[in-house]
Amino acid sequence: MTAIKDIMNTSPVIPVMVINKLEHAVPLANALVEGGLKVLEITLRTPVALEAIKKIKAEVPGAIVGAGTVINLETLNQVIEAGAEFIVSPGVTDTVIDAALASGVPILPGVITPSEVMNLLEKGITEMKFFPAEAAGGIPMVKSIGGPLPQVTFCPTGGVSPKNAAAYLALPNVACVGGSWMAPADLVDAEDWDEIKRLTVEAISIATGK
Repeated sequence: MTAIKDIMNTSPVIPVMVINKLEHAVPLANALVEGGLKVLEITLRTPVALEAIKKIKAEVPGAIVGAGTVINLETLNQVIEAGAEFIVSPGVTDTVIDAALASGVPILPGVITPSEVMNLLEKGITEMKFFPAEAAGGIPMVKSIGGPLPQVTFCPTGGVSPKNAAAYLALPNVACVGGSWMAPADLVDAEDWDEIKRLTVEAISIATGK
């Protein structure tokens, strides 16, 4: 099982994917992976999300497929059964965190306060999602938490865009960011995989400055 730290260091941007039609899952994932983003978060916001995880794992070589919006034991068990390679949660509960740690599947739990960070540190977790990033104080907040808690590495998500991704990634306590701008709903609905691939390449360039 790959550690969450290694998964976070694989791609500067983790696409947050909302898949409404199962037939979009594989071509969308292919466009993102071919564009250079291998780590994919499939959110559990649609009825086909679990099947999408299975199909992408089976049919998209090189993809590291995770599940987002894991909020309770039911969804945790569902994504583990579907074969998710990592788990993302918008927040923190002891029930979900303890069960995820017991499962061995890497988890990226969401936090916005130092108290939540400290609670996770007590459980041995040092990699966390900062969500909702922009609404919770953005870059100044992430920087401020890094002062007293420098051992924590974040993946800011929520309001991250081409305008601020590079600034987030320039922080020493940020390994990657999460966002959906490279695969907007209108392009997915139009099945414009070439444009999504182009935006993916562009996202990497913006995020890394290369």
